[in-house]
Amino acid sequence: MKQVVRVAAGQGFWGDWLEAPRRQVEGGPVDYLMLDYLAEVTMSILQKQKERDPRMGYARDFIGAIDSVLPAITERGVRVIANAGGVNPVACAEAVRDLAASRGAGGRVRIGVVTGDDLLPRIDDLIARGHALANMDTGEPLSIVRDRVLSANAYIGSTPIVEALGRGAQVVVTGRSTDTALTMAPLRFEFAWAPDEWNKLAAGIVAGHIIECGAQCSGGNCLLDWRDIPDLANVGYPIVNASPDGTFEISKHPGTGGRISVPTVTEQLVYEMGDPHSYITPDVIADFTTIRLENAGVDRVRVFGIGGRPPTDKLKVSIAYRSGLKAVGTLVYVWPDALEKAQLADRVLRERLDRLGLRFEKVMSEFVGASATHGPLATVPADLPEVQLRFGVRGDDRAAVERFTRELAPLVLNGPPSVTGFAGGRPKVEEIVAYWPALIDKTEVKTSVEVIA
Repeated sequence: MKQVVRVAAGQGFWGDWLEAPRRQVEGGPVDYLMLDYLAEVTMSILQKQKERDPRMGYARDFIGAIDSVLPAITERGVRVIANAGGVNPVACAEAVRDLAASRGAGGRVRIGVVTGDDLLPRIDDLIARGHALANMDTGEPLSIVRDRVLSANAYIGSTPIVEALGRGAQVVVTGRSTDTALTMAPLRFEFAWAPDEWNKLAAGIVAGHIIECGAQCSGGNCLLDWRDIPDLANVGYPIVNASPDGTFEISKHPGTGGRISVPTVTEQLVYEMGDPHSYITPDVIADFTTIRLENAGVDRVRVFGIGGRPPTDKLKVSIAYRSGLKAVGTLVYVWPDALEKAQLADRVLRERLDRLGLRFEKVMSEFVGASATHGPLATVPADLPEVQLRFGVRGDDRAAVERFTRELAPLVLNGPPSVTGFAGGRPKVEEIVAYWPALIDKTEVKTSVEVIA
């Protein structure tokens, strides 16, 4: 058994720094590369891509990432775990296989494919058998939006990933696994943690939570002392250095920018935090109030003392559904009297939409620079240099939303003066995708593992 297993984070979301995976495997010794691509809205985007092309539906950036780390996989034995499969993990795995063949590594890369999280084809059967898939926030049954559902995926845990590793997979591709499972799985596999070693499993979950967002725990998006974070242009992504007893250290490669410290790790720990006593995953419930942190050297934090307990009998399901249309456009008004000009433009636009008889579910206007991110300012400076009017509508009537998109541009010449920044031209009509969180019995979700080469 290894005494230390090093899991390096290389992506925190679909769209993260393309250089990070290569930098992680080339910057120093690592055993595993963890790449996290999926957010709730990502699944619906991928589902729409798959509807247009059955070969799509996965995070295509992943193929470039594999290309950049292929020598580390084939020559040094670095293993890669990613949820890049989205709604089409089989196609994603086949794309990795084809890439390896094109690079002269055909047959040398074993790819594990985890499926079973996609519940979309089973929705009607599940509802018919009494699974309401009620919205966790409102209690409403999924049946009220069934005809608009785009995607439905259960969050699976680390067990099938461990199985894939046990069957020799060097690259493991999943669909909607939990983010934490991508780090937990190699620790469970290497240290042979039993399914009921709750404290150790909880440690694996905490390790995964700390690095799941990439550089967000090594100085990126850091609120505390952000001015003093060194060399963000060269920021180092985090690495978990785990021991068999469940303790671990967070570090980054020497010579990289950013910072690993108790404050940066703490900020990431409270990210997306609900009840700190009960961080629920398919594998274990971790008690975040038990976590202990201490500095273990330069850019190194030791994490220990973590407690866990058995998981629930449910899995969370991420469901996305169509919820109407929207269009948003902007105009920027400049000094003098920038806010007054933007406010007049807002009134003019609302009056014109009303005279046209256009009705929307919601009309929104923000005055960025005076009343947007933090709400209305108590006192607005009279000499604001510029204010952005951000105006949007949403509704089910495509014709009405389309007509709105033609009403913003005329204000450039027939509205208040000193306008600029007509960003992007005429607003585009976009489909709104809403999120529906639900629970389902674990017994209803059967995962499957296949290994291809």
